[in-house]
Amino acid sequence: MMHMTLYWGKDVTLLIDSWKTDSWLGYFLTLLACFLFSSFYQYMEDRRLRFRSLVSSNPSQPSSTAVVPLLHKYRSSAKFATAVLFGINSAIGYLLMLAIMSFNGGVFLAIVLGLAVGYLFFRCTDEDTVVVDNVCACT
Repeated sequence: MMHMTLYWGKDVTLLIDSWKTDSWLGYFLTLLACFLFSSFYQYMEDRRLRFRSLVSSNPSQPSSTAVVPLLHKYRSSAKFATAVLFGINSAIGYLLMLAIMSFNGGVFLAIVLGLAVGYLFFRCTDEDTVVVDNVCACT
């Protein structure tokens, strides 16, 4: 049965039909997976932002006499890698959103706590060094 309001209990179907919990151990392992996955989301977001700032803040300045033919390839591959990391982060974020849409209170709390702990460990230390030019939370 699909719940349309927040409920508390160990019986959860998360993301796919085969991921059903019917025991407290299974429910606890599901909450642990949600917590770790949401912390991993913050880690990957930190890696993506660091890679993006590293690429944009360290442009190679070729000398006036030397031509660097690989610079264009480097820029293209760096942009491609940043796009791949963004795609992975977006997929993880949407999966976390769908997990919250199971409307289970424990899943909701596990994901929110995982995001907060992940932010504390991975993204809180460099608040003044990484500049985010987009204020949207989903990017």
